[in-house]
Amino acid sequence: MDGQNSFWSSPLGWTLATTGGILLVTVGILVSLAFLLLADRKVWAGVQLRKGPNVVGPFGLLQSFADFFKFVLKEVVIPAGADKTVFLLAPLITFILAFIAWAVIPFAPGWVISDLNVGILYVFAISSLGVYGIIMGGWASNSKYPFLGSLRSAAQMVSYEVSIGLVIINVILLAGTMNLTAIVTEQQGWIWNWFAFGGGTDTWPTVLLMFPMAIVFFISALAETNRPPFDLPEAESELVAGYQVEYSSTPYLLFMIGEYANIVFMCAMISLLFFGGWHPGFPTDFLQSWPPFLANLFYFLVFASKIVFWFIMIAMVKAFVPRYRYDQLMRLGWKIFLPASLVAVVAVAAWRVFAVGA
Repeated sequence: MDGQNSFWSSPLGWTLATTGGILLVTVGILVSLAFLLLADRKVWAGVQLRKGPNVVGPFGLLQSFADFFKFVLKEVVIPAGADKTVFLLAPLITFILAFIAWAVIPFAPGWVISDLNVGILYVFAISSLGVYGIIMGGWASNSKYPFLGSLRSAAQMVSYEVSIGLVIINVILLAGTMNLTAIVTEQQGWIWNWFAFGGGTDTWPTVLLMFPMAIVFFISALAETNRPPFDLPEAESELVAGYQVEYSSTPYLLFMIGEYANIVFMCAMISLLFFGGWHPGFPTDFLQSWPPFLANLFYFLVFASKIVFWFIMIAMVKAFVPRYRYDQLMRLGWKIFLPASLVAVVAVAAWRVFAVGA
């Protein structure tokens, strides 16, 4: 046993363990995206009283895999006037950055690739880089429609990153840490310990601020990921298909995978920051008698169910909320969400200092 521990603590063992964890998370996300994309289409069809994909495989479960092979096998078409290097690099950057962000997401106690003490800062850094892939794709296409779509996306993503950052500061103030695992640990126990409901008996009055901030985070996440009703960068009625109109085959697929990976990432973040992460909302003392792997598996299933719940909420919004105009989008971000989140930061900080004495 000592020999095994010394091997996994050696550089080779650490490299193998980290690589295995990265592959496990990446493959798991890719497979889950296939079924979540199907769920997205099913929810949209259900709201419109349609059946949705139901032919490929039982209940249409293999539809996403059929679409995958269709994209991979199609010809890659590059416009004659495009910058080919940047044109192909843009979807690759979007794809890579979407998956790099998952490195600090804890799926269960100890189930995380890199448990950084500054995990929130890491998420900010990676998410702020994501806009570059879209800008590069729009500019390199050498067409006015994708260029306009990329400009819209840059303005939109930068605008709502501000409100998302200020909302997360409220969570940091209550948790006293930027480590995502520690933030989830602070929310263990009963459901009222979740930060969306105040964060516990000592700070319960902050529910008046934190629950609206959770809603602001959810809406801002829709805008940050170019998701309806804020899908202005790819508005079909105005820009044909936005920044990705000139893309086909695998490059287009990389854009789509990156977009959906970011959507699921935001579902994970709202679950971790506001709704207890892997904690089910009641004490889990009964898990102490379980083997560690089974206990962590239970926590993982709780976390995964929360991610699915928020994804379905996003799918529902896509189904019945009409698209915003661009001036409405910017007014919501700068004139409503930004002042509201600033007031919340000041109020929560004042509460921590004067009421709790933190």
